[in-house]
Amino acid sequence: MEHQFTPTHYFTTLGSHEPVLTVQPGDSVVTTTVDARGKDANREQVTPRGNPQTGPFFVEGAEPGDTLIVRLDSIAPNRDWAFCGSSVAPNVVRPDFVLELPEAGMAEWDVDVVNGTATLTTPESKLGRLTLPLDPMIGCFGVAAKGGQAISTATSAEHGGNMDYRGFRTGVTVYFPVFEPGALFFLGDGHALQGDGEIVGSGLEISMDVRFTLDLIKEHEIGWPRGENDEEIFSVGNARPLDEATQNATTEMLRWLVQDHGLDARGANLLLAQCVRYDLGNMFDPAYTMVCRVAKSLLPSGS
Repeated sequence: MEHQFTPTHYFTTLGSHEPVLTVQPGDSVVTTTVDARGKDANREQVTPRGNPQTGPFFVEGAEPGDTLIVRLDSIAPNRDWAFCGSSVAPNVVRPDFVLELPEAGMAEWDVDVVNGTATLTTPESKLGRLTLPLDPMIGCFGVAAKGGQAISTATSAEHGGNMDYRGFRTGVTVYFPVFEPGALFFLGDGHALQGDGEIVGSGLEISMDVRFTLDLIKEHEIGWPRGENDEEIFSVGNARPLDEATQNATTEMLRWLVQDHGLDARGANLLLAQCVRYDLGNMFDPAYTMVCRVAKSLLPSGS
């Protein structure tokens, strides 16, 4: 079944909030998200800033110890402008270079949804009117946090959250551990485009039209978010410092290769030793994100 859902309120924590809609496993939802500062497709401020989330969506039958499947069917900007920061975060450069960074103001971009481009319009610099192709993604999404917590959408953990990974785009399937009954799925913080690391604290922040499908793997426990596209599987680790995020992502991949892909521990270690690839997700917020990737072509046949 496909549900058409129009949000009336939003959340800036991922926790056990009252669900806005109950769906069955296999159902799809068509809805919208606002931008990171709470503005909608009409440029109206409809909720306070802070990565406001649409949801949560209650999945009938989801229980702790299950895995929630999220298929990102469509992610599409729904307005003609976006904004981003204009100064790299101090933690991304050497301490002795911080004073050379420009003032951290906002830059605006014209977004051409039809032609799939974004053009920098302000502030003026020697870069000029840079035009780039759109690559829409979801920056912040996930399930209700573990242990009854309500965790800010400024950060991330085992439940997902503000991971800002460019790979969370249309056509990708994402897996989340379920910590609360119904899983309670949220999403928001759409980016029309973003560089690796979200190093200015924002992508091209924009409101979105989205369609996603929710499903379950019963009695299948995972520790951290996982995902796959046509070419790769990947695991996501969130933490600070960056080495701990890498440890979380790598550990989850090793467990996944044994749990679901037919490898023993030695085989999983040997595969990662020479074939692993890493992507940097968020490197701006309280928790950093590291993504551990493996090509599907290297996995045992039929896994």
